[in-house]
Amino acid sequence: MAEQAATPGAGDVEIEATPKGGMNGKKLVLFIILPILLLIGAVAGAYFSGLLDSLLGKAPEPVVEEELAPVESKAVFYDLPEMLVNLNSSGRKTNYLKISISLELAREADRAEIGTVLPRIVDNFQVYLRELRIEDLRGSAGLQRLREELLIRVNTAAQPIQVRDVLFKEMLVQ
Repeated sequence: MAEQAATPGAGDVEIEATPKGGMNGKKLVLFIILPILLLIGAVAGAYFSGLLDSLLGKAPEPVVEEELAPVESKAVFYDLPEMLVNLNSSGRKTNYLKISISLELAREADRAEIGTVLPRIVDNFQVYLRELRIEDLRGSAGLQRLREELLIRVNTAAQPIQVRDVLFKEMLVQ
């Protein structure tokens, strides 16, 4: 038994003590660097969104309102000729669209000028309407899309003339 006690290291385990309360790398990042980065990000976000302008003494920039031409109270309308087109259909059954449209013009003087570009307007409408399917005209959303598309096309065709709105007088899908 004396021999076993005399040999050092046989069965002895050395434990190395670590200092308690020291900052290792993970704790440093978690408790110091991460909150500092979050604070900097929050301050930068508040600055760029304009929330800090009142604290920094910056006056808000005045909003410049554009002067609009006085709107004429009298509406000016131009009736287009009635159009009858066959709709794009995949089956054997042919569907037709009969439509009467009135254009709301910006000025009374445009009424005479729109007559000169009327063939171009009718052609643009005919080409677009022939490609429509009956499903495209269903519901109020379909009619609103049709109105917007026709307004874009008429303003493109009658370029110097400004058309305010496209109004449907009659629309029959058969």
